[in-house]
Amino acid sequence: MDMGENIISLRCIVSGRVQGVFFRASTREQALQLNICGYAKNLSNGDVEVIAHGKEDDVRKLRLWIQHGPQYADVKYIDCQIMSTQEIEKIDLEIFKIL
Repeated sequence: MDMGENIISLRCIVSGRVQGVFFRASTREQALQLNICGYAKNLSNGDVEVIAHGKEDDVRKLRLWIQHGPQYADVKYIDCQIMSTQEIEKIDLEIFKIL
């Protein structure tokens, strides 16, 4: 990544009908197109956690996509927070994964 670009890390918790509708796989496709690292993971309460690390503009584009998700998703609520350097250092950022 170009060091002149702002790199950010974002954690989003996505609520609604987001499991069983290819939300994680579709998010991965979007992230890979945008050169974003991180993961999408189902949570036990039915939500999906998305970690996105990359250029600020690209992460912003992914966040906007997450607000509606794939065709059969019904996103009701999304809560995104910027992650600290310490938090992101604990995550494998080779590629965007589905966990």
